[in-house]
Amino acid sequence: MSTEEYVWRDHVVQKLRERDRKECETFKEIIVQNNRLIDHVAQLKSDNLKLSVENEQLRNAVSTGGTGPNVAIATLEKKLLAQQEELTDLHKRKGEHSQMIVDLNLKVEQQKELIAEREHSLYEQQTANNRLRAEVQLLHSSLEELKKLNTTLLDEHTALQLAFSSLEDKMRNVQDENRYLLERLMRYRAKDADKLNEENESIIRKRLPSIFRKRSAKLKRDLEDAVREPNSAINQIVPATGSTPLHRNSSPAQFSGTTVSDEEIDEGSINGAMEALGLNDEEYISARFTAGEIGHDIARIGANMSMETLKAAGYLGQPNPTKILMKFEAHENESHAVRWSPVERMVATGGADRKVKLWDIGKSSTEPRAVLSGSSAGINSVDFDSTGAYILGTSNDYGARVWTVMDNRLRHTLTGHSGKVMAAKYVQEPIKVVTGSHDRTLKIWDLRSIACIETKFAGSSCNDLCTTDSLGSTIISGHYDKKIRFWDIRTEKQADDVLMPAKITSLDLSKDCNYLICSVRDDTIKLLDLRKNQVISTFSNEHFKISCDFARAAFNNCASKIACGSADGAIYIWNVNGFLETTLKGHSTAVNAVSWSPNSNSLASVGKSKRCIIYSDS
Repeated sequence: MSTEEYVWRDHVVQKLRERDRKECETFKEIIVQNNRLIDHVAQLKSDNLKLSVENEQLRNAVSTGGTGPNVAIATLEKKLLAQQEELTDLHKRKGEHSQMIVDLNLKVEQQKELIAEREHSLYEQQTANNRLRAEVQLLHSSLEELKKLNTTLLDEHTALQLAFSSLEDKMRNVQDENRYLLERLMRYRAKDADKLNEENESIIRKRLPSIFRKRSAKLKRDLEDAVREPNSAINQIVPATGSTPLHRNSSPAQFSGTTVSDEEIDEGSINGAMEALGLNDEEYISARFTAGEIGHDIARIGANMSMETLKAAGYLGQPNPTKILMKFEAHENESHAVRWSPVERMVATGGADRKVKLWDIGKSSTEPRAVLSGSSAGINSVDFDSTGAYILGTSNDYGARVWTVMDNRLRHTLTGHSGKVMAAKYVQEPIKVVTGSHDRTLKIWDLRSIACIETKFAGSSCNDLCTTDSLGSTIISGHYDKKIRFWDIRTEKQADDVLMPAKITSLDLSKDCNYLICSVRDDTIKLLDLRKNQVISTFSNEHFKISCDFARAAFNNCASKIACGSADGAIYIWNVNGFLETTLKGHSTAVNAVSWSPNSNSLASVGKSKRCIIYSDS
């Protein structure tokens, strides 16, 4: 037996002795008095026996005729009577004491039985304790084995991740090499075609010089006539004259009255027509883009120009942020949220490490400007107020928090939800805040009293929300049950819901509050016209996959582009007109959230890895 068991047994014996001492102390005096009475009764019996003998002697003396002192006999008889009465009283008291002793013996027996029961229970508890100790030892050994296994798996995962990254880099290098070889092949083919055309043209000039000159003169006349005609297809591309843009199929051959396909028109004919009209490449491409045909014949514009170079150069509107400006490790674990400051080049990020971090992009610093703590679980969303003075964060610990950006202090903690809080926005800033949670409610908080002033019961988990204006008159929330709900806080009435094909992961509103984008778990992004309250466009791609249930899509500052991260680590950028403009690479894991800068053409993104990447157009 161990030393602990000996100590425990001594402690139990000591307690039992103390209990016996306390129980016997009460009756100790009674037992002593009873013993004294018994001794006194024995003494009285002896005295009584002596008196009886003396009495008999006196009676014998009287009977024999003696005239002894009668007075002494009478006195002795009275004394004997008194002694007998006293003896009777002592017998009575002895009986009472005997009864008390019997009762006390019964109590002692009961206490012994109780002690036996407790000793049995104690033995059972000791047995159970030993069994539990054995189980604890077994669980400790199992835990150690699991830790070793987990360490092994983490090492294997790291090795596989490194191998995957290496293979991915090799794949990119092979793709770049393949692209380079294809471009070289196209250039060589173009050179061969040019040489062949020159040879054919020289042969034709040698054989039929007069016919060639006639056709060339006729082509020039047709072009000049087409330029002079007010309703011709060529005049329509001049910006100052018409509303119908240039069509790429309006070739010089069509002006001569002959229908010729695009395959039969060479680059020289197109260039000759553009020189006759006085248009440069940019004006021609802009007119073709407006007509909606740039995607069909983009390869005709030049051997070295592609859709991506045109978009990046700004031919199709605002250029895309295709260059990586900064890349840094934002959090210790997975990154969940990112948001630009509305007044300065600063980004706020939130991650599973329970911290909100501020990054100064203007200084290109990879060290955080500030670390905002106070949350006891992972951060789900971050948002600034319109002045950039306050930052609002939601967490998995069922709460939301407000920090001040200037001194990085925690100002308010909003608790009251019974599920993790996924989104929060300012309402009537900086007085009120609305939060959406997985407990199927939306709560409106008054920051002056730090209290919930209204609860809206949605009936489904809320994944994201937004407000229509600074007064927050209408709250729009996206839910797990595939519905977008509209809440008018002035009338406390709920408008008609909009049903989506799958559960909703994020919402974002244009600055004019007329358009709403909604990322849906069926790997599409819906564009809604809030004036009609209906879906007007759907954005998707065969490689685009929504990464998680809280993946965030975003408008750019002028609401002309939509960006959203994918599970393959790419960021897809669509034009609101419906076509995919570009995809941004840089992440090796799924992208959780993106945010456009309100003051520049920059894009911030975070994903399931620790990394945050800032993209820019310059």
